[in-house]
Amino acid sequence: MPKTVVIVGALDTKGKEFAFIKDLIQKQGLSTLVLDVGVLGDPAFPPDISREKVAEAGGGNLDYFASGEHKDEAMKTMATGLEAVVLDLHEQGKLDGIFSMGGTGGTSVATRAMRALPIGVPKVIVSTVGGGDVSAYAGTKDIIFIPSIVDVAGINRISSTIYANAAGAIAGMVKMERPEAVEERPLVTASMFGNTTKCVDHAREILEANGFEVLVFHASGNGGRTMESLNLDGYIAGSMDITMTELADEVCGGVFSAGPERGMAASKAGIPALLVPGCVDMANFWGIDTVPEKYRDRQLYEWNPTVTLMRTNVEENIRIGEMIAAAANASTAPVAVLLPLKGVSMLDSPGGEFWDPQADRACFEAIKSNLKPGVPVFELDLNINDPEFAQTIAENLLGMLKKVQKG
Repeated sequence: MPKTVVIVGALDTKGKEFAFIKDLIQKQGLSTLVLDVGVLGDPAFPPDISREKVAEAGGGNLDYFASGEHKDEAMKTMATGLEAVVLDLHEQGKLDGIFSMGGTGGTSVATRAMRALPIGVPKVIVSTVGGGDVSAYAGTKDIIFIPSIVDVAGINRISSTIYANAAGAIAGMVKMERPEAVEERPLVTASMFGNTTKCVDHAREILEANGFEVLVFHASGNGGRTMESLNLDGYIAGSMDITMTELADEVCGGVFSAGPERGMAASKAGIPALLVPGCVDMANFWGIDTVPEKYRDRQLYEWNPTVTLMRTNVEENIRIGEMIAAAANASTAPVAVLLPLKGVSMLDSPGGEFWDPQADRACFEAIKSNLKPGVPVFELDLNINDPEFAQTIAENLLGMLKKVQKG
């Protein structure tokens, strides 16, 4: 039986475009299942699941929205209903991939349902916001955004090419045979930056040699949020939170903040965690011209043409230390903190551009003075990227994991 692509669209205003996509996908040998989320006019062609059913699943009345005077409520209702319908289809094995197109409104409705689906389910959307900042629409899920170039309004020589490419993308993803499942090993998450790569790689190798699979996340805001989301989902056995630079961005207003709760997920999930204040010496901004005026006299480092790093100071490091301590204190599972006394990053090493023992010490003391009794703290006279430091991280986490496994 052919696999099924669920197509989500407003068939009242974009019916011709979705009919075009439906035909292209079916020509690839796949089945389609069309959900109508339009609320104004009649659908251009009969959907497989009507807008009435979607609205009902969202707890709303379609007649109430038909006038167009309650667009905000209509969007929320249809998004809620679509999420429920899509999840039900997936649970029934009737969804192998999902596709949509739209402007900001259509993108908002469709991506809410896409975000509800597990990672790995093919998700493609042609959107007028594709190519821009789509973080609010993508969340922490693997949604493919294809810029529509022109508005999703009609079929012309530009849009038809975009639509055909997008249809080919979802068809190819759905038809692609997944590799044979590897032996399932317990999962461990780890946070990494270019400035802590050596540390994370070495710790990862040790964990993997001991039967664990390590998922590494780039600490760029969305990376941290994704890691935290997985920690909370119940799939993860333990966490090596080695790179907590996103806390520096939260404190300083940098571009890689993952929110004030960053670091708390492992504690909330009740999984063993090893916390390291890696890269808290730096807040991140885009090109040097984007650094806020109030920071122009601070120590800045152009990491590359698009990313500028600012050395955090004593006051900022104290606040970061307090946040790390709060994350450790919230844990109901084994937790420990490791402090690299010779620097928290590659740049923050003796003789390095960001070497500032006073600022580092402010962070370390804030952590120690705010930790609840019983949380182990290991102070090592090493840089974070020294092999011995990474080995200590791995050995401590392995000990915690074995302790939990034994019950």
